[in-house]
Amino acid sequence: MLNCIDNSGAAVVECISVLKRKSAARIGDRIIVVVQKQRNFGPEASTANTGIANKVRRGDVRHAVIVRSRKEVERPDGSYVKFGDNACVLINKSGDPIGTRLNGIVAAELQKRSWSKILSLAPMHL
Repeated sequence: MLNCIDNSGAAVVECISVLKRKSAARIGDRIIVVVQKQRNFGPEASTANTGIANKVRRGDVRHAVIVRSRKEVERPDGSYVKFGDNACVLINKSGDPIGTRLNGIVAAELQKRSWSKILSLAPMHL
């Protein structure tokens, strides 16, 4: 189970498959997820008035990229980085993020894994 940190409309997703890897997924890996819980934008947020719309629904199968993980990751300088939760960003088949904003920090390991579009949307990377 992962938190979804973009504004696509998903709040919690479940990983069902890891692409191009036989082992567990790491930061920067592309995975296939099922949306388990939708984000609630409140009663005042309707698609006609504010433009905020859920782009995904509960039960949708989508692709995602892992941006934070609880499992520690060793960096080239010998230090380790570890986050408090597992988080992902939903993407389409071509690799572009579905949402237009990200809430929270992402790992800097995404840069060497060629996810620069996600890094540019993030408010901070660690």
